[in-house]
Amino acid sequence: MSKYEPLGEFLRKLRTNEIRMTFEQIERVIGEKLPPKAQLHRAWWSNNPSNNVMTKAWLEAGFRSEQVDMEARKLVFRRLGGTAVQGEPPTSSTGSAPQTKSLIGWMKGTVTVAPGVDLTEPADAEWGKRVWGDQK
Repeated sequence: MSKYEPLGEFLRKLRTNEIRMTFEQIERVIGEKLPPKAQLHRAWWSNNPSNNVMTKAWLEAGFRSEQVDMEARKLVFRRLGGTAVQGEPPTSSTGSAPQTKSLIGWMKGTVTVAPGVDLTEPADAEWGKRVWGDQK
C-alpha cells in the first residue's frame, strides 16, 4: 500500500463533487509531510498519471486536482465526470478502485443517422443566401 492510499480512501468516501484542501489537511489525511517537491513545484500537482504515486491515488479515486495555489498552499480536488457517488464506491474483482477512464467516446452508439443522410450537406440549401445574400 502506498503512503498516499489514505488520500485515495478519503476521496472515495466523499459524497460531493469537489473538496478544497490545504496542503496541511492533506498531510493530516496521509499521516505525514508532503515531499519538498510538492511544496515547491506546481507540476507535482498535475493530473499526469505517470507524475507521481500521489497523483495515481487521487486519479484512481475518481478525482483530479484543480486551482492549485502554491503560495496559499491549497487546491481543489474535483470528481471526474462531476457526479457524486451514491452508495459504496465500485471496486474491481481485485477489491481495488477501478482505473480512471477517459470521457472520450462516452456517447458512442447513442446517435443514429438515418440511411441516405449526407452529414456533409448543408441542412438548408438556402441558408447561405439568407445569411450572405445573393453575392454571385
